[in-house]
Amino acid sequence: QLQLMESGGGLVQPGGSLRLSCVASGSGFTSNYYAIGWFRQAPGKEREGVSCINYYDNRPFYADSVKGRFTISRDNARTTTYLQMNSLKPEDTAVYYCAVGRGGYSGSYYCVDPHYYGMDDWGKGTLVNVSS
Repeated sequence: QLQLMESGGGLVQPGGSLRLSCVASGSGFTSNYYAIGWFRQAPGKEREGVSCINYYDNRPFYADSVKGRFTISRDNARTTTYLQMNSLKPEDTAVYYCAVGRGGYSGSYYCVDPHYYGMDDWGKGTLVNVSS
């Protein structure tokens, strides 16, 4: 059974940085799951796809709201995915989730409609609070 666990959230001042991690465990993960995504949901708002990538084409997608400030990456073992967040703003405050999928779609598809494209395995989230 696949499990995802996010970490790295916390309280940070505007302009600061955080690096979120998503650790995947479970048999067959590295060979069966190719799409990774980071999503966030702020209180009273809909979930937003922040950054998604499919390692078939290795072209990351970023939401306009984070482009140039956030970077998605993974370790060589392909079991940990990171989201480096720089120049954080109060509007980045949210619970951040990672999710994985098996398909071959480009990252942008997963960020727009993760469930439609088969991104059905999710972590429980980590809270990021950007405040002075």
